[in-house]
Amino acid sequence: MTAKRIKATIRWITDSWMVILFFVFFFLFWEWSVDWFSIPRYILPKPSTIVVNASADLPRLIDYTYITGLETILGYLTAIVIAIPLGLAITFSSILRRTIYPFFVSIEMTPKIAFAPLFISWFGFGLLPKVIIVFLVCFFPIVLNAILAFGSLSDELDRFAKTTGASTFKVFLKIRIPSALPQCFVGFKYAAINATVGATIAEFIGSDQGLGFYIQIVTGNMRPDLAFAGIFLLTIMGLSLFGIVTFVERALIPWHISQRR
Repeated sequence: MTAKRIKATIRWITDSWMVILFFVFFFLFWEWSVDWFSIPRYILPKPSTIVVNASADLPRLIDYTYITGLETILGYLTAIVIAIPLGLAITFSSILRRTIYPFFVSIEMTPKIAFAPLFISWFGFGLLPKVIIVFLVCFFPIVLNAILAFGSLSDELDRFAKTTGASTFKVFLKIRIPSALPQCFVGFKYAAINATVGATIAEFIGSDQGLGFYIQIVTGNMRPDLAFAGIFLLTIMGLSLFGIVTFVERALIPWHISQRR
């Protein structure tokens, strides 16, 4: 490990000590409060009990984590691939702005999870309906932020760039895209937060595998320890996706004020 990386690690620990201390205190308080307040184990198990019992059921947890993660990643990436070009098209088309854009805003107001029973009845209990739900949950925040992002370049800056002899394509590549990235990442991060939520609720409604299905089954069997294990894995999955998006954001727009702060 280089000296620069060691310094970066020390700086990260120094900056994050309050967060680390909070979570350590939180889990210690949880561990001790179960005995202090005589809470029945079938209502709230200890974190240590959760870890021990989850370890015994680890193969199944790993399999279901993979399935839910696959649904989440496929739906999220598909939403990005479709939403960004479509948001760009709507930005520069007055017809699309007057037709599709109001439609998207209206659909965004509708809880996408309400469509889950329909998709499951149409496509069965497999992977596809869950990916579609994740796609819908992620698509609209990304496309609406993309429309706002690509339309945020001022006319004065656009005209000034063209007076320097830059072509329309070069202005788009060198100015419009960099100026749009910060707002686009707002949509990416919002969608990353909701991606695992969409996959889990879709599994609640109709599935025979995945962490949502697992939590539902073990809760019905009065095993809150295993249910908490599934919840922790979903939390880690969501944080990991959000962390990856944040890492990419820092790599692509280190110049933006949100990153410099």
